[in-house]
Amino acid sequence: MIEEMRLRDLGVIAEATLPMGAGFTAITGETGAGKTMVVTGLGLLLGQRADFSAVRAGATQASVAGVWVVPSTGAVADRVADAGGELEAIDSATSELYLSRSITAEGRSRASVGGVKAPASVLSDLADELIVVHGQSDQLRLRSASAQRDALDRFGGQPIARALDAYRDAYARFTALDARIAEITEHHDARVAEAAHLRGVLADIEQADPQPGEDEELAQRAERLANAEDLRVAAATAHEALSSEEDVPDVLGLISEARRALERAHDPALVALAEQLAELSYRATDIAQELSGYLADLDEAGPHELATVEERRAVLGSLVRAHGSLAAAIDLLSTGSARLAELDDDPDTLERLTAEREALHTELDDRATTLTTARTKAAVRLGEAVTAELRELALPDARLEVQVAAGAPTMSGRDEVTLLLAPHPGAQPRPVAKSASGGELSRVMLAIEVVMSASDPVPTFVFDEVDAGIGGAAAIEVGRRLARLAESSQVIAVTHLAQVAAFANNHLSVVKQSDGSVTASSVRTLDGAEREAEMARLLSGMADSDAALAHARELLALRSTV
Repeated sequence: MIEEMRLRDLGVIAEATLPMGAGFTAITGETGAGKTMVVTGLGLLLGQRADFSAVRAGATQASVAGVWVVPSTGAVADRVADAGGELEAIDSATSELYLSRSITAEGRSRASVGGVKAPASVLSDLADELIVVHGQSDQLRLRSASAQRDALDRFGGQPIARALDAYRDAYARFTALDARIAEITEHHDARVAEAAHLRGVLADIEQADPQPGEDEELAQRAERLANAEDLRVAAATAHEALSSEEDVPDVLGLISEARRALERAHDPALVALAEQLAELSYRATDIAQELSGYLADLDEAGPHELATVEERRAVLGSLVRAHGSLAAAIDLLSTGSARLAELDDDPDTLERLTAEREALHTELDDRATTLTTARTKAAVRLGEAVTAELRELALPDARLEVQVAAGAPTMSGRDEVTLLLAPHPGAQPRPVAKSASGGELSRVMLAIEVVMSASDPVPTFVFDEVDAGIGGAAAIEVGRRLARLAESSQVIAVTHLAQVAAFANNHLSVVKQSDGSVTASSVRTLDGAEREAEMARLLSGMADSDAALAHARELLALRSTV
C-alpha cells in the first residue's frame, strides 16, 4: 500500500505531503484546487508517460515521491533487486519501497527505484503489482477481451486453473507437432534436394576416408621430403662426427679414450667421472644409430613419395575448403548420416506424425471443452455476483452477463469472454463500455472490482471521481462499497460527493490558496469539526450552514453501518 506521497511543483500544487495508510482515503477540495494532480502524480510514479505541461508555472521541474509498504519477498522485491534498488526492512515480512519521478519543463524525465536511478519502464513493471488506477476516462480495468478472460479465470479459481493447465499442455504439444508436419510438407522439395546434396557430400568424405590429424602429419612429411638433400647432409655430417667409418677421430672414439684414461687412475673421483663418460658413450651410440635410420629412410623416400604425399594433401585440402577443417568433415560423417536418415524417412515420419496429430487433436478438443465448461460455470456466478452488487448501487434493474463464446484456439483456450450489460428490463445485453452511461459505468466498474477483490486482490485501488454522474442514494452505496473494498485493499478516491467521502477512515482536503500572484495548493488531513465543515461545503457549498453540518454529521454516522 501507499504510505505517503510527496508532490512538488506539480500543476497548481507547490508542495504537499499526502499521508495515506490502510483503509479508505478520500481526497476532496474545491474545483481547480488540484485534486486530480494527486492521480497525475501517482501516474508518474507508476511509469505513465510524462505530461511536461504539468510542471507548475514558474518552476523548472516537478517531482513526486512515494513510499510503499510491500512484502519483503515476491514479485515486487525481485523486480526492485533486478533494477539494482533496495527495500528498507520494517520487520521480517514487510519493507518500505521508495519511488520517485521528476520531469522538467524542457521535457526531461528521471526516475528512481529503491534509491537508484532506473528507467521509467521499471516503474511501469511495478505498477501491475502495486496499484490499479481508475480515471475519469478510464472507467474499467477490464478494457480488452483478453483482460476480461483473464479476470474470469482468476474469479473461477482452481477449477479453471487446472483445466487451463491441462489444455495448455495439450495445445503446446499439438502446435509443436503441427509445426513439424508443416515443416516437412511445406519444404518437401527443399528437403529432397538437401538429401541429394548431403548424400553426395558424405560419399566424397567416405571415399577420401580422412583420419584425425592426417593433414598436419602430411604437411610435416611434405616439408621433410622437399628438403631431403639438406636434411641428408645435416644428418650425415652429424653421424660422421659421432661415429666415423673413416680412420679419423670421432666423438665415440674420443669419449672411449677419455674413459679408459680415467679408469686407469686410482682416484674415486676420477672413476666416477669415467662412469659418466660411459653413459655419454651409450647416449652418443643411440643418437648415431637413430641418425643412421633417419638416413636410410631418406634414401628409401624418393621424388615419387613426395608426389604421393602432395596428391593426398590435395584430396584432404578439398575437404578442408568445403567444410572449414578436416575435423569438421570427419564430424559431418556422423551428424550428416543421422540427418540423411531423417530426410530419407520423411514419408514414414509424415504418416506417423499425422496419426499422432489426429489423436492429439481429439485430446485437445476434450480439454478445451472441459475448460469452456469451467469458464461457463464461473461466468454465471460472476454475472450473478456483479448483478447483485449493481442492485445495491441503485441499479436495481441492471443485469451483467459474462458471455463465453467460441473463438479461434489459442494458448488460453478457444473461448472469447465478453462482459455484457443490460441496463434495464427488455434491453439487449451489450458490451459494458457501449451500453452504460458515465455514471452507470462507474458503478459497474466498482461492482466488478468489489466482486473480483475476493479472488483477485489488488494492493491499492485509486479512483478518480468514480462518483461522476451520480448522487443521492447511489452515491451513498458507492461510498459503502468503497469502504467494503477497503477491508481487503487500500482504497484512495478523489471525490466531490460528501456521500462518498463520509465512508473514508482518512479524509484529505486539497486547499487552494492565493497570494495575489501565484496560486498554490496544499493538503490537509481533516478530522472532527474541520471534516464536518468540509462535508457541509461538499453538500451545500457553505461550510458553516447549520443544516449542511447536521446532514454532514448524519452522513458520517453511516460509516458505522458498513
